[in-house]
Amino acid sequence: MLSAPNPAHAHLASQCFVGVPFDRLKGDLLQTVLRHRIRPEIGLEGNVLYDEPLAEFARIAAILKKEGLACTLHAPFHDLIPGALDPGVLTATRGKLRKAFELIPVFEPRSIVCHLNFEADKHGGAREERWFAHSLATWQGLLAIAAAHATPMMLENTYEKSPIQLKRMLTALASPLARFCLDVGHVTAFARNSWRDWLPELAPWLGQLHLHDNDGRTDAHLAVGEGIFDFKGLFAFLRDQGLSPLVTLEPHHQAGLSTSLASLDRMEFF
Repeated sequence: MLSAPNPAHAHLASQCFVGVPFDRLKGDLLQTVLRHRIRPEIGLEGNVLYDEPLAEFARIAAILKKEGLACTLHAPFHDLIPGALDPGVLTATRGKLRKAFELIPVFEPRSIVCHLNFEADKHGGAREERWFAHSLATWQGLLAIAAAHATPMMLENTYEKSPIQLKRMLTALASPLARFCLDVGHVTAFARNSWRDWLPELAPWLGQLHLHDNDGRTDAHLAVGEGIFDFKGLFAFLRDQGLSPLVTLEPHHQAGLSTSLASLDRMEFF
């Protein structure tokens, strides 16, 4: 998942974050992160929020701070429904997400990324207004925690087919710390449309990018430039609009980081 970047691209790596699960950050990838000065986006998926003691999170946070490596946090999203209509599911979702937000003062991240997790087949139609009310209350509570530490909360697109729900939620939250994270791989694999269908609609809220690629069929998390996403068009739009979001690379394959950085260099992204 994470190999050493080419030294020629060290200047690019220093301007990006790279997705790293916490269990691997504390284990086999820690020395790679430190040696090559990789700024991690720390994934909190799975059972780490239940199994890891606070002292272990604090230990890793102290190492990153000592090395001068900034980080972002990626809150869990598997099996979670922030707008669940079932009260038990909603309580469990909010409880797990809150555990992630309680790590903000520990890591002092540049952002915390979350998934809106709206699925039209499950939450649309007559159920959508109830879903929205429950989801809004979830994010308002979590945003209050993030705001206490001046940390932006990024809502990421996943299975949403259009920007409608995200725009409505960000408008309702009405906070400069409630922002949008555009995941370009999800646009291609799940929405099956273009960044042009999401931006400029959500450009006023754009705070972060998740960059990876795929062939339009599955969320393969290929390196930038190995699939069909229109990176050149997106980057031109960002330059024209004067937008400078945080950037996280999310390749899931060996050499994916080096390949992604080489593609960014070739496209003169920075």
